[in-house]
Amino acid sequence: MPDVPTPATPRHVAIVMDGNGRWAADRGRVRTVGHRVGGTTVRAAIKFARQRNVRVLTLYAFSQENWSRPEAEIQVLMRLFARAFRQEVAELHREQVRLRFIGARTRLSAALLQTMASAEALTAANTGLEVIIAIDYGGQWDICQAAQRCVTDGLAVSPEAVTARLSTAGLPDVDLLIRTGGERRLSNFLLWQAAYAELYFTDTLWPAFDDAAFDDALQWFATRQRRFGAVPLGHAVTPQSVPARAARS
Repeated sequence: MPDVPTPATPRHVAIVMDGNGRWAADRGRVRTVGHRVGGTTVRAAIKFARQRNVRVLTLYAFSQENWSRPEAEIQVLMRLFARAFRQEVAELHREQVRLRFIGARTRLSAALLQTMASAEALTAANTGLEVIIAIDYGGQWDICQAAQRCVTDGLAVSPEAVTARLSTAGLPDVDLLIRTGGERRLSNFLLWQAAYAELYFTDTLWPAFDDAAFDDALQWFATRQRRFGAVPLGHAVTPQSVPARAARS
């Protein structure tokens, strides 16, 4: 298998938007202020992704584990989501952005679900950047529901069948996964889709993740040699290249 060159820009960028609460706490504000400012960062990130010709941008807005947060914070987040989806969709539509939502949705309010459905319907035919909002989402849930759908459809569970039944079916796998806020973990985000993603961790908190920080991540990605399990060209393993001790093991 030949070495796979890294394109200048990833097709699919996924972001764990971490650090809103800490950003607010550092400024002596309540956590929800950080979430509000983080919404502004989302708008900027979408604009930057469009400018850099990213094809898909997936944003981890609310995980299934986030339901364990204080009820007051959850309520504020849900109101912010509903307001943002209503206010931003017209502009996104004008910019030919297609908006989609992934996640279980079982605990979301009927009003929020209607707002999400309206945004998806309005932008469904758009041909520009595809923005995927993961809300009430978990990577393990996504894999399990895809496997269950294979069984329901009478198919053997295979990588191809599961991929076609994930919530991201039809989209390219994640090329670059960015996590802001200093943590070094995936937190149950796109576990299947990010199997061969390049993982970029930054200490920058999400509200401070500006164009320059996004550009740093893309420049880092451009330096990566993506082999997908293969051996780089010029480094093929031959019997002569294996140390005697390793050859005997």
